[in-house]
Amino acid sequence: MKIYIDLEWAGLAKYGEELCGDNVEVVRTPDFVVAVLADGLGSGVKANILSKMTAKIITTMFKNGAALEEVVETVSQTLPVCQKRDLAYSTFTIIQVTVNGQVYVAEFDNPTLFFLREGEIIPLPWQEIEICGRRIKECRFQAVPGDVMVTVSDGVIHAGIGGVLNLGWQWDDVADYLKKLVKKNPDARSLSQWLITACEQLYACRPGDDTTALVLKIRTPRTLTVAVGPPQNREDDRKIVQLLREEAGKKVVCGGTTGSILARELGTEIKVDLKNLDPEVPPYGKLRGVDLVTEGIITLSKTLEMLKKAETHPVGKNSKKNNAVTLLSQYLLESDRIKFLVGRAINPAHQNPNLPLNMALKMQVVKEIAENLEQRGKQVELLYF
Repeated sequence: MKIYIDLEWAGLAKYGEELCGDNVEVVRTPDFVVAVLADGLGSGVKANILSKMTAKIITTMFKNGAALEEVVETVSQTLPVCQKRDLAYSTFTIIQVTVNGQVYVAEFDNPTLFFLREGEIIPLPWQEIEICGRRIKECRFQAVPGDVMVTVSDGVIHAGIGGVLNLGWQWDDVADYLKKLVKKNPDARSLSQWLITACEQLYACRPGDDTTALVLKIRTPRTLTVAVGPPQNREDDRKIVQLLREEAGKKVVCGGTTGSILARELGTEIKVDLKNLDPEVPPYGKLRGVDLVTEGIITLSKTLEMLKKAETHPVGKNSKKNNAVTLLSQYLLESDRIKFLVGRAINPAHQNPNLPLNMALKMQVVKEIAENLEQRGKQVELLYF
C-alpha cells in the first residue's frame, strides 16, 4: 500500500537575529521524499548560509541517487571543521521516506529523532558508523499510516535554559509533550507550530538559539476527483459519470452543464444550498454521490486567486466565509492526489473579448490550478474528454 508523507516545519531565529541559522530543504519525487534539517554553527547570516548550503547539497545528492558516504564526504570537503572550536560548521538530520513507507534516517550531531506510533515513543534500531572522521547515526525501519517523525535543532531541547527551566527542555520532556500532542491527531503543520510555540514561551519570547522543528506524518493518501465542464462528444457523458463514481475519495463537479449531466445519468437532482449565499460567488449545491457541485468558470477563477493567496493567508477551515470558493479551495488543499476530468466542450460565452481578463478560458484556469497544486507537492493528473 502506498502512503503519503505529510511534511511541515516551523522555526524561530535567535533573539536579535533577522535570519535563522537552521534550514530545512525538502525534495519530493514520485518514489520518495527526502527532508534535511541542517543547523549552522553559531547564528545569524553565517549560520544561515552554512546550513542552507549543507541542506541543499544533501537533498540534491540524495535526489540524484548518491550514497550516504558520498554525501557526507562532499559536505565534509565543502564545509570543513572550525579549527578554533573543533566543531563542524553544520550538523544535520536526513530523513528519506519511500512511497511504500521504508524510512532511512541519518543524523550528525543533531538531537535524536522522535518517532511516535499510536501515541507512544518507539525506540529505533540506531547504528553508529564513521565516515570521513564523522560519527554518523543511522537507522532503517518500516513506517505505517499514523506514524509521526519529529526532528529538531538543539534550540528545542535548550528551550528555557537558565530561565524558565534551569537545564532547558530535555529530550525526554519534549518526547512527553509530543505524546500529548499527537493524541489530538493534528496534521504535520499544526504539530510543528504547536511545538515551536511552546519553545517560544519557554524562551519568554527571546529565543537563546535558533529553534526548528521538522515534522513528518505518515498517512493514507487523500484523493479528490474534479469533473470540470462537459466532454466534446455527448457519447462520453456516461464515461465521465462512470469514472467519477469509480474514483475513491471526495468528488467535486464544476459547471452547471456538467452537474446536469451527472444528475441526468444518476437519476437524481442537484440540491442548491440557499443558507450560505454570497453576492460575489455563485451558490453551490450537492448531488447524491458527489460532495460539492459548483458553477464553472467564475468559481474556478476565484479559487485560483484564493490558492495563490493561501501561500501567505490560510483558507478553508480558517475562513469565515462558507461559499463555493472556500469549500473547493479547502478540498484541493486537503487532498494529496487530485484528478481533473476536463471536458473540452466550449462555452461560447467564455470567448467574449469584452469579458475581464480573470474570466480566462476554462482550460487555462484548470491548468494554472494544477500547477499551483503541484508546487505544493501534490500529485495532479489531468484527463481530457
